Formats: sequence, structure tokens, C-alpha cells
Amino acid sequence: MEPRVDPRDAARASKLDLMALRIPRSLGARCAALLAALALAVASTPAFTQATCPGIHVKILNIRNSTGTVACALFESAEGFPIEFLHSATNVMVIKIRATNARCDFEDIPPGRYAIAVIHDENMNGKLDTDWVGIPTEGYGFSNDAKALFGAPSFAAASLLYDGRNLEMTISLNY
Repeated sequence: MEPRVDPRDAARASKLDLMALRIPRSLGARCAALLAALALAVASTPAFTQATCPGIHVKILNIRNSTGTVACALFESAEGFPIEFLHSATNVMVIKIRATNARCDFEDIPPGRYAIAVIHDENMNGKLDTDWVGIPTEGYGFSNDAKALFGAPSFAAASLLYDGRNLEMTISLNY
């Protein structure tokens, strides 16, 4: 059986807890001034401005809805491109979609030739779903806007040369 608690005791205890947390006025004013100065310093410091690190930055366009995730895979060779991204891709990232927007940032990537494959994994099963004929039922896209006519495009068609500097690109999804 649980002990009974008088509601008045609980109210007194919470009032005492609040009184114990009171800050002297002189200290409170100094803290407020310090926080205001710190906020001003942070806002005016160039290090806190939004700057992207060198890498391949991909904005995903034409996402049909915000359901599921977007998976981006960076390949450095034709091996496994684009189907075996979990086994063959150099980098793989899965991004939550927010208001039909997603962005993949591959940073700290050495210069070289790469290709990117993107899928909209609406049901979050880790693969690009297809119908009984093999036609994708979820969104997909490739770097260089390489087209998938009767199967996935080749690595050569989707590849791009990355020089180690900041590269901003967009990939449009096809449904």
C-alpha cells in the first residue's frame, strides 16, 4: 500500500525548492550582462557564420513527400554502382526528409572521380522498391543527371571529377 501524501506538503516542498534556487539580484544582473555580451560576441564572430567545409554537397530536388528517408551513396569505382551501395560505396548516408527537402554532405573526400546514386526510401526498408516488372516505385537519381532508361546508368555516365574543393550540386529524383 502506497503512503498517502498531503497535497499541502507537496506544495510547500515545491515552494521551498524554488526559494532555494533564487539568485541574488546583483549576481543575476551580472549573469544577464555576461550572457548578453557572450551572445553578441558569438553572433559577430566569423567562425560561427554558415560556411560549408570542402566536399561534395548534394541538394536533393523533386522529393515527392516527406515520408521515409533519402539515401545517398558515393562511389569511387564502377564496382557495385549503383545497386550494391551498402557493399561497394565509399560513403553512404541516410537523411531524414524535412518538408520535402534533403541534403547530403560528403566531406573530407580526396580528389578523384566519383558517381552518386540517391534513392527516396519511402518505406525505409533499405532498398529501392520496384514493381513486378522491375520498374522503380520509389524515387531515384544520379549525379550528372544520368538517365536510367532500361536499367541503371553506367558509372561513366554518372561520374564526375572532384578536385578537392567545395562542389555544390543538385540531383533531381525520378518517380
